[in-house]
Amino acid sequence: MKGESEYIQEIGATRVRVLSEALPYIQQFAGRTVVIKYGGAAMKDAQLKKQVIRDIVFLSCVGARPVVVHGGGPEINTWLGKIGIEPQFKDGLRVTDAATMDVVEMVLVGRVNKEIVSLISTAGGSAVGLCGKDGNLITARPVGQKGIGFVGEVSNVDIKVIETLTERGYVPVVSSVAADINGQAHNINADTVAGEIAAALGAEKMILLTDTPGILKDYKDPSTLLTKLDIQQARELIDDGVVAGGMIPKVNCCVRSLAQGVKAAHIIDGRIPHALLLEMFTDEGIGSMIVASGYTI
Repeated sequence: MKGESEYIQEIGATRVRVLSEALPYIQQFAGRTVVIKYGGAAMKDAQLKKQVIRDIVFLSCVGARPVVVHGGGPEINTWLGKIGIEPQFKDGLRVTDAATMDVVEMVLVGRVNKEIVSLISTAGGSAVGLCGKDGNLITARPVGQKGIGFVGEVSNVDIKVIETLTERGYVPVVSSVAADINGQAHNINADTVAGEIAAALGAEKMILLTDTPGILKDYKDPSTLLTKLDIQQARELIDDGVVAGGMIPKVNCCVRSLAQGVKAAHIIDGRIPHALLLEMFTDEGIGSMIVASGYTI
């Protein structure tokens, strides 16, 4: 059997090897903006939540500029239930009447957002909570679909407040609530918000934390994970029906952000511990990376 000292040496050697492998990636992303859509199981499981937060603080500490965008659907449903409102959906969109919009704003802006900010602070980082209303960050407009209420899409992004914060070492944490030109609050899909903010910032990367391994050739077989593809390949997968269901809006979000200047978009499994660091700082990665034309992969 190995002695304790040998075991400790092996652990130490592994840590050194991991850091050595990560070095070129740390150098590459220093000073670069990384927009992270935080959602799925990683928001619900306490241990995963802790690991994601530590990853975000790590990114900030090694010189990257993380920007966090979040939703919070399950918690919205919980609070709607507490006040006797039945959650309703139409064509995959949350029906958001005035009463529901009040709850959405209170939960996302007042509860979920501040919890993430507090967790980042506890982990040694410095974060500032925002929603689309702050600093005119996002101007919303109605999606234009009847019967769904105050569901919006992004009309405009003003990144000055985010740039001011990241330049000073803060991690902006953005909830997906914004007002239209008349001041009416709207609920916007958080993936969409992440994509539009990433595009406006010219981000190096946008990363979507999901409950799937990434883009699969066969959705039933995780071994068919597509690790690297370009915009054209992603579009073809949608046209061919390989990308289907709830993955379509996520891939479209990635494609749209890439077309507007983001260099790489990732769809990764947030259920894997330290998924962010594994995707960004290892040679293999763990999810699917979609890249713009001319981006070295």
